[in-house]
Amino acid sequence: MNLNLPELINLYFAALSFAWGACIGSFANVCIYRIPRGESVVKPRSHCPHCGRTIAWYDNIPLFSIFALRQKCRNCAGPIASRYFFVELVSAAIFMLIWLRYGLDARTPVYMLMVLGLVVGSFIDVDHLILPDRITVGGMLIGPALSLAFPALHGEQSHYLGLRASLIGLAFGAGLLGLIAGLGTAAFKREAMGMGDVKLMGAIGALLGWQACLFTVMLSSLIGAGVGVALIALRSKTFGSKIPYGPFIAIAAVAWMLGGSDLWDAYIRFIMMPE
Repeated sequence: MNLNLPELINLYFAALSFAWGACIGSFANVCIYRIPRGESVVKPRSHCPHCGRTIAWYDNIPLFSIFALRQKCRNCAGPIASRYFFVELVSAAIFMLIWLRYGLDARTPVYMLMVLGLVVGSFIDVDHLILPDRITVGGMLIGPALSLAFPALHGEQSHYLGLRASLIGLAFGAGLLGLIAGLGTAAFKREAMGMGDVKLMGAIGALLGWQACLFTVMLSSLIGAGVGVALIALRSKTFGSKIPYGPFIAIAAVAWMLGGSDLWDAYIRFIMMPE
């Protein structure tokens, strides 16, 4: 296979994006563990949750150290959960795919930042059935600011139009899921969805636009329904009586970033096609 110089450069930066994503995934693991406990994600340095000993830098290399240590702490031999590797691998893969899709573009670093928030929020939701405000409200605040600075995030050239698109997306996303949550609560006579999910959809709308919210709601609902049916069929009690919805929203939002927008455009062209 003969590759020209631009293709080689693109592959080089794709590999760098993979490595960078693995490092960000390692930081995401710290956030997933510490944020629900009200701890700082900066200090102290990474330490073993079993013995409390600080982890040396050579034992904290993303994707590699867990195998080198055979999933055990060097100091106390306490087990290292496989999830740490999974979070790093997923983050690395998504970062690489974002680079391959967008390359040197304003959306690339913004989407990578968004992936960090989605990964952290999803795993905290799985563990604790909460979506922290620093993820959801933080996204609702950062989205308009980034859209004002980089209107290309919404396909606009004017800073004002970029901000307007972000605010419309924020209001549409939070309003749409808030309406669905309200209808679900009225129908089932109990809380159908947490406000964390509503705020997360607002953050997605602020960064990706109102069209992404429609796509995300539809796809996340399909994924959630599929998982629910599978759990019932398997008689699994993995999530008890409540299934976290945040991870499904996150998967759908990432799908939008990696190609869902093209599917949406194709759908709009199809329905607008004259008979």
